[in-house]
Amino acid sequence: MRLVTYRGDKGPRAAGARPDGVVDLHQADPELPHCTKTLLAGWADYRPRAEAALARGEALPREAIELAPPVPNPQKVICVGANYADHATESGMAPPPEPILFAKFPTAVRADGDPIVLPRVSGEVDYEAELVVVIGRRGRNIPREQALAHVAAYACGNDVSARDWQLRKPGGQWLLGKSFDSFAPMGPALVTADEIPDPSGLDIQLRLNGQTMQHSNTRHFIFPIDFLVAYISTVCTLLPGDLIFTGTPEGVGFARTPPVFLQPGDEVEVEIERIGVLRNPVAAE
Repeated sequence: MRLVTYRGDKGPRAAGARPDGVVDLHQADPELPHCTKTLLAGWADYRPRAEAALARGEALPREAIELAPPVPNPQKVICVGANYADHATESGMAPPPEPILFAKFPTAVRADGDPIVLPRVSGEVDYEAELVVVIGRRGRNIPREQALAHVAAYACGNDVSARDWQLRKPGGQWLLGKSFDSFAPMGPALVTADEIPDPSGLDIQLRLNGQTMQHSNTRHFIFPIDFLVAYISTVCTLLPGDLIFTGTPEGVGFARTPPVFLQPGDEVEVEIERIGVLRNPVAAE
């Protein structure tokens, strides 16, 4: 099932997507939660009701609603660096023996169609196509063989990065260089994990103004999703709605000759097989 969140009169509302629009699931079935995180946390139980509500509910036309990020206000946005060997190589690194992890502030999260805003204090803003994992079940010290059972959904993501901050500020400001507002667009919808039982063979690409800049497949992950979920959970408790950006393949802008950085007026598209296309315009602050 494809899930979105839209901005209703009373705040963010969980909805199901279908060809003629979106269906407010709580409105179609008051037994369903209006909160996306709550819906994901109980998806095993809610799924039959949600599917029935989506089928019978009145659709709101897409042009009549404003999408919010598919997971509003995630508590954690965890990112994996150098998770494709070819990207590690183009970045001047050896493939890491353990996952390289960093975070973004949740205020960086944006929806499909929202602008990526280029901050005045950076002149080197880059793109990174990534598969996003959405956690559905709380867990700590999760065994690897149980890790995928804690995944609720998948989405397209763009790990937007201010390279001048990330790489050349004193000490390397990875957190700040990755966390400017709008630097974590995701969407266009959540595709529930029951629709993608094996996320290890998904085609992924990024287009900048229609030109393909990145093209790979998640089979080339150094650390697959079950390993990442188990590994991260040894450090922190994973909660429903937490996001894991799983890494980007080769073709990023800063590694090109000459470098390619985002400019006002650009459009960035991240497409992942079986999930869809995330589109975001680029604007100056």
